[in-house]
Amino acid sequence: MAIDFEIPAAAKAVREQVRQWVHDECMPAEKRLLAGEDYKTILGELRTKARARGLWCPFIPKEHGGMGLGPLANALVQMELGESYLGALSMNTQGPDDATMLTLLEHGTDYQKEKFLKPLLNGEKRICYSMTEKAAGADATGMQTKAIRKGNDAWVLNGEKWFSSAASVADIALVMAKTNPDAPRHKQFSTFLVELPNPGYNIKRDIATMAIEGPLTHILGGGHSEIEIRDLEVPADNLLGGEGEGFNMGQHRLAYGRLRHGMHNVSMAQRALDMATAHVTSRTTFGKPLDERQAVQFMLAECATQLYIARLMLLHIAYKAENGLDLRQENGIAKVYLANMVHKVVDTAIQLHGALGYSRDTPLAMWYTHIRSQRLVDGPDEVHRWTTGRNVIKAFKATGTTAGAAGGDML
Repeated sequence: MAIDFEIPAAAKAVREQVRQWVHDECMPAEKRLLAGEDYKTILGELRTKARARGLWCPFIPKEHGGMGLGPLANALVQMELGESYLGALSMNTQGPDDATMLTLLEHGTDYQKEKFLKPLLNGEKRICYSMTEKAAGADATGMQTKAIRKGNDAWVLNGEKWFSSAASVADIALVMAKTNPDAPRHKQFSTFLVELPNPGYNIKRDIATMAIEGPLTHILGGGHSEIEIRDLEVPADNLLGGEGEGFNMGQHRLAYGRLRHGMHNVSMAQRALDMATAHVTSRTTFGKPLDERQAVQFMLAECATQLYIARLMLLHIAYKAENGLDLRQENGIAKVYLANMVHKVVDTAIQLHGALGYSRDTPLAMWYTHIRSQRLVDGPDEVHRWTTGRNVIKAFKATGTTAGAAGGDML
């Protein structure tokens, strides 16, 4: 009996539709932006066309205006969108908004869905997620921002946030704060919806990073902001998911964000490998075609191998999600692997392009500086490896084999 890797026809069709969308619409729009055309005009045109073709919020149920795709079809779509930096934005599936939409859909009250989720789904507003703090870093339970009750109708928040991605372009902030320091460690935190701008939520600066920036960098992605929260009063109705549920909701939200990064990494790496192969097949060095050099072929082979592994990882995780299976171990493994994979492939593409790759005449140099962050954001590699390693030990102690923590249950 054969193992069936056949993708359902409907999922194949939507993947092809999105692939054509990215190549026929998003990539040409990139060139228009670089030529100086107005960003809002171009994005508005793209989004109008996307909605008219039914390409909108892939993972959101149809009754809420989305495409209603399951984990597998959504993974296939996301693995196409990452080829263009306008891909996800054009279909309103960009981070950090996407994962927060899912959180609101799952945990929001009727009031919160109408007031906050609806304009996000319509693409009218954007939202950021303020969890990370300097003092806490990768340990979210170390955060110090506090929320104190003000009667029965409000909470008052004070503290600071660090690396709140897209805050400078956001209309809403999702802010995590400590509401009960005496509760068990993972029940001390709650999450609040904050309308922006708000004098109590002050963006001190967009943090300069090693990433190459252009005129559109902060408009497209919103940068990474340092936030000062002072006497920020939030209505009690804006508490999301109930008191003490902030950490658990945050982990659920981050789990999707990690996968989305990985899905986009596959398409970015694929574009980089295509660019590298196109370059070496058109070049001659020392009287011989560059693509006939064994060293070059080995470099391309390594990239192809890593992309193949990456795709299989994501498809297996999508399978587990489709069937309601526990995918936390695989998610952590994939998060680390995919972040390192895209770094390796883009680095190889730069090497094969020579000085051209090091220049800014191709997107490779910009990608290289941006993707370095992926080994840090949504949990650094070391934290995920620590968790993965602990699970390997737990599996062995429980069953006498590590297979259950190393893909052994895949089949």
